[in-house]
Amino acid sequence: MSPLATLTHARPALAAFGAMGVLWGTFAAALPDLKAMLGVDEAQLGLLIFFTPIAAISAMLVAPAFGAALGRAALPLATALMAVGFALPGHAPVLWLFPLAMACAGAATGLTDVLMNARVAAMENDRGLHLMNLAHAVYSFGYAGGAILTGLMRGAGWGPGWVMGTMGLLGLAFALLTVERDGRIEGLRKPKDGSALPLGLVPVLGGGIVLIAFMTENAAENWSALHIEKTLGGSPEEGALGPAMLALTMGFARLGGQWLAGRVNPYTLLRLGAVVAAIGAAIASQAGSPLGAYLGFFVMGIGASVLAPTAFSLVGQLSRPEARARAVVRATQLGYMGYFFGPPLLGLIAGSFGLRAAFLWAACLVGVIFLLAPLLARQRT
Repeated sequence: MSPLATLTHARPALAAFGAMGVLWGTFAAALPDLKAMLGVDEAQLGLLIFFTPIAAISAMLVAPAFGAALGRAALPLATALMAVGFALPGHAPVLWLFPLAMACAGAATGLTDVLMNARVAAMENDRGLHLMNLAHAVYSFGYAGGAILTGLMRGAGWGPGWVMGTMGLLGLAFALLTVERDGRIEGLRKPKDGSALPLGLVPVLGGGIVLIAFMTENAAENWSALHIEKTLGGSPEEGALGPAMLALTMGFARLGGQWLAGRVNPYTLLRLGAVVAAIGAAIASQAGSPLGAYLGFFVMGIGASVLAPTAFSLVGQLSRPEARARAVVRATQLGYMGYFFGPPLLGLIAGSFGLRAAFLWAACLVGVIFLLAPLLARQRT
């Protein structure tokens, strides 16, 4: 299949990944202004956004039923709800209202996460394509674009309400692109007649790798702007370039991973990615200027880029066809706990020991992949 035909075929799922990237990139780049709006420190901000993962994980538990009930409308509706949800935090300056707004954004993100990854896995196996790296590259480019646009709007004096509301409208435009004629995701729910196959350890081990990858990646994306502005004395535009640098690097590296898929042993790719990501996080933690931090984020992005897509693809490949959708859902539910719990956890570490220590902790975390990758390799059926 030609590149253009691949993009056309995968367009609905890619649009959902792009929307999520834009919205989370906006949130990361607007975080310094949200912190100032609320009048809190890093640790307090970490606690305020802790409702986000709770809502997201709760939504992930009902996502299979949501997808089965709404059929092809499920992914477009979930993406639209996510866009609306991210417009809310910028309009919630009250301490008790802000966590509720973030909970709405988190719940809608949880629904979208499960559905879009299951849709990509189905597309991959239906036509024998490698799409996970491409899909996650689109997320990264969306994240970078959202962060850069947010930095420009902040530099022009826009408040968080206007910034996040505007980007929420852009997210709605992406939601329209997720509509497709035959977008129902089969096999999301466990059969009630007792014929369901056991999922085994594949989604647990694969989801564990995704958890580590997303905990490291998203924590760095969400706190990099604050690290550059507070620790290193950078401007709002320089701060926004931090998450944008990380996301852009990951986007281009994932396009390279799209080419490498099927050519390089995936377990070797996981180990190499973990080493490079750890080196990059360590460089960012010890940077003395924004330029040094950009170098760290660049290296970190190259390594982290291949971790989650490779793990998701392996879950789909190692699972039996009848259980594939449920396995991907299970891995997504486990893996995205890292996506959501990473930022508040890093905020708590930063509040206690500083942002440098938080990024050093992220460098150590990815080493656990060296334990999980061999265990996943043994699950081949």
